[in-house]
Order: sequence, then C-alpha cells, then structure tokens
Amino acid sequence: MPTKFDSIRPFDDADLSAVLPKLFNNKEFIDSIVAFKFSAWPRFMRPALGFFTRHYIIKQMTKITTLRGFQRLIEPYIQRMINTTTESFTVSGLNKLDLSKACLFMSNHRDIALDPTFVNWALHVNGQDTVRIAVGDNLLKKEWVADLIRLNKCFIVKRSATDRREKLSAAKLLSEYIEFTLNTEQQHIWIAQKEGRAKDGNDITNPAILSMLALNKSKGVEFSEYIRSLRIVPVSISYEFDPCDINKAKELQKVEHEGSYDKPDNEDVRSIVNGITGQKGRVHIHFGEVLAAEFSTAKEVAGHIDQEILQGYQSFSTGPVAAEMLGSDDNTIVRDDADSEHYSQAATDYLQARLVNLSKAEQNKLLSMYACAHIRKTTSFD
Repeated sequence: MPTKFDSIRPFDDADLSAVLPKLFNNKEFIDSIVAFKFSAWPRFMRPALGFFTRHYIIKQMTKITTLRGFQRLIEPYIQRMINTTTESFTVSGLNKLDLSKACLFMSNHRDIALDPTFVNWALHVNGQDTVRIAVGDNLLKKEWVADLIRLNKCFIVKRSATDRREKLSAAKLLSEYIEFTLNTEQQHIWIAQKEGRAKDGNDITNPAILSMLALNKSKGVEFSEYIRSLRIVPVSISYEFDPCDINKAKELQKVEHEGSYDKPDNEDVRSIVNGITGQKGRVHIHFGEVLAAEFSTAKEVAGHIDQEILQGYQSFSTGPVAAEMLGSDDNTIVRDDADSEHYSQAATDYLQARLVNLSKAEQNKLLSMYACAHIRKTTSFD
C-alpha cells in the first residue's frame, strides 16, 4: 500500500519480488561484482565469469523471501571482511544502553559504508536488530546501487534539491520519517553527525542535522523534550588505519590549492570498495549514553554530541605517532599506556609507507587527519 514515505524509505519484504530480478538482470551490477571479486583474473575471462556469477546470484537470491534473509546472505561476507581486514574489532558502552526502545545512533563519519556496517555488526553480535541507515542521494546515481542500498535497510536523504521550497519539503518529510521509524515502528536508526565524511579527521556535528530532526516537532512540545524523545546516542567510530587516507589527503590538498575538487562519477563507489577491502588495523566502536540533558538550541545539542564522540574516540598509535611526525608540541602528545611499542612501530611503518608518493603538502594533510582527533582529545580532557 502506497505511503507518503515511499520515495525515501528502505525496501520492505513486499518489494523483493520486483527488485531482486532487476538486480541479477542488470549487466552493470554483475560486471561490478566480477571486477571486484576477480580483479586479479585475466580480463578476457570476465564474460564467462559474468555468466557463472549471474547464475550463482540467481540461485542464492531465489531463496530470499524477506529482507532479513537478504541480510543473512551478506552476513558471512561481513564476518570475512572483519576477519581479513581488521586486527581486532571491539565495542564498549553498548551494555549500558536500554535497547528495548529504538535509538537514533549518531556517529562520526570516516567511511561511507563501513561506519554503519560496524555499528550494525556491534548490534547484531549482541543480539539486537540492525539499524536503518540514512544515505545521501548522491550515492544513488546508478539504479542498481540505489536498489542494493535500499535492500540493506537504507533510507534516502535528498541532498540534490536546489529549490528552497523543495529542500524544506524534503527535510520535513525526512524529519517525520525518522520520528515515525523510531517511535511508531520502533526501529533503530544510524545517521552521521554531518553531511559527508570528516576527511580531515575533525569530527564536528552540524547543528543543521539537529534542526532537521526537530522540524517534525509539534508547536506545543518543547525543543528539549522532542530531542529527548528521539533517544539520540552519540557513537564514536575509531579506525587504526584508513584505507582511503591517501585519496582523502590528495582531495584536501587540491581543495586548498585550487579552491574546489571535481569528484569523478565512480569515486564514491571506489571509496566504498577501498574501505571494505583495505586494511583497517584495530577498529573500536564506543556507544555513549542517551541524550537526557536540557537543551535550548540545536547548537547546544551539537556541542554536547561533539564532546561525547570525542571522549569515546580511540586514536590508537596512529594518532600520537602522526602528531609527532608533524612536529606538534610534545605537551599535546599523550600515548595510551596500553599501546605497546609494537603498535607504535607498526603505526610509524604504516604512516611512512603511505607518505612515499605524496607531496609535502599532501603528507601534512594525511598526518593531520590521523593526529586531529588525538590532539583535540588530549587538549580537551587533560
């Protein structure tokens, strides 16, 4: 039955019969899987590999009757990704949360796909249902990508609107959908603290996100009361190594030098693949407490979330080592006592290897993105 949220909601079980055949009959989708999975194989073999891949996918997908079944299908691949591209995956704070009510998990944003994936995995291994994920429509330029994303419980944030009225209408619909999802459907949500990744490592919440969330507030309800009703939980996501760090450094330097950066059409998809397949070292997810204080403005809420995310952030050895390589004031460089000399040397070796083919300016950008949160944290909570 059509609803007002159809244009932005994730797919549901009733959509599967129409969406799945579209996917396995999409040549670009099949070609992308072959290119990703068989990248080391000779190119002349790709047509044959595509034929067998398509039939394998059809066989797998014909067994799927629910979205939960679709997520079970990709579950082993996520486990394998964690086993092969991370040294460890740890979680803290989740056991202190009451998850009998839906939560709005708001996290820092370092990786397009992995941030919500790791939040989902932390919830999954602790017996909780996975989240619905806010995704910008800039990622949905290809129909098969949009279908795949919406199959994985993602809802759409319309960023492409240019007309002021259209923007406001889209923001109001999104605000209403988020409140409906949390308080009526009792489904957890993940949303980033700002639009786009923090490529420079500076995790700052955009108050506009909080203002958008409050657009659905009734006139008779206080701002603070409405924000509390959303059960916002700040989440800190920490990566020891960032597989996309070199590309981020080059982009940041180009923006600073030339004033802009023209993103290639396939760059977001390439960043997703690099993030998934690249080595991440240790990964830690910290869940803060549900926001319960009194707030008068969106800016106050954003400031509180910033502090919570920063306090839960773990910089591993790459943070202080990068700060040292930048020549920061020694007073700001504090090492974690639990971090052994082994990890410090590993961080040094890793960072030095990443700097080899970069200009001096790009090197500084890369080191700064690792050092940023570490320096902010040590100066804020000393």
